[in-house]
Parts: sequence; structure tokens; C-alpha cells
Amino acid sequence: MKIIDVSDKYTYKNSHINGSINIPYDELINNYRKYLNKNELYYLYCKSGKLSKRAAIVLSSIGYNVLTIEK
Repeated sequence: MKIIDVSDKYTYKNSHINGSINIPYDELINNYRKYLNKNELYYLYCKSGKLSKRAAIVLSSIGYNVLTIEK
């Protein structure tokens, strides 16, 4: 299980969940094969929840096991 913060780098630097990694939304969506494995579970979040929900919809529709969490 991995926790991914899809916020921009500035937002991540100022506040994030301990143990999470930062992959900004655009970077994740455009390069998901680089970061994700279809056999792993990922939890996505961001400050508002909007980008993480959007990312989860896109990634789950192409076969990735992703859930959103609220900070």
C-alpha cells in the first residue's frame, strides 16, 4: 500500500501525511505507468479531495487499484 499526495509540490511541502509521496496530479496522470503497478493498492489524496477523486476515477478505469482518502 502506498499513499500518494497528488497536490503540487508547494502544497505538499507545506502539509502532507507522514509517509506519503508526492506525485502531482498532471505528472501522475501523464506518466502512470512509471509510478504505478496494477498489482498494488494505492491511496490518493490532496488538500481539497477534488484532484485525488478525479485521478482515482481515471486510474481505476484503466485497471489500477486506487482509493481516495481524506486528510
